[in-house]
Amino acid sequence: MAHWLFKSEPSTWSWEQQVAAGEAGTFWNGVRNHLAKNQMQAMRVGERGFFYHSNEGKAVVGIVEVIKPYYPDHTDETGRFGMVDVRAVAPMPRPVPLDAIKAEDALKGMMLVVNTRLSVQPVTEDEWALVCAMGGYGL
Repeated sequence: MAHWLFKSEPSTWSWEQQVAAGEAGTFWNGVRNHLAKNQMQAMRVGERGFFYHSNEGKAVVGIVEVIKPYYPDHTDETGRFGMVDVRAVAPMPRPVPLDAIKAEDALKGMMLVVNTRLSVQPVTEDEWALVCAMGGYGL
């Protein structure tokens, strides 16, 4: 299974709001980048991702799970982009700040470090394991 990272500004959509959506989860819409679109098209139900607070906080704060595969984004007037649905799985016991991620030699190539603007990103198995360990999240 692949792993992912979903970025959201807490003032737009926070971890707390994601948790409040409950088991039903919510759609992850508004992606308007073709590379991020391709990442979302590759997602499969059951795959997990980091929930990352961008701009404010800049930290991995939780774990989400894809619960519905890629489908058209109702907020896209062009009809070119889609979305997936995700639900909160668990909070990160210790949020993992971007500075800590950048300080880890093994994470120097992580997409979050090398392409900070991409809103949906793949995460390798090794990156997943290391960030989970840094945050105290049991694998």
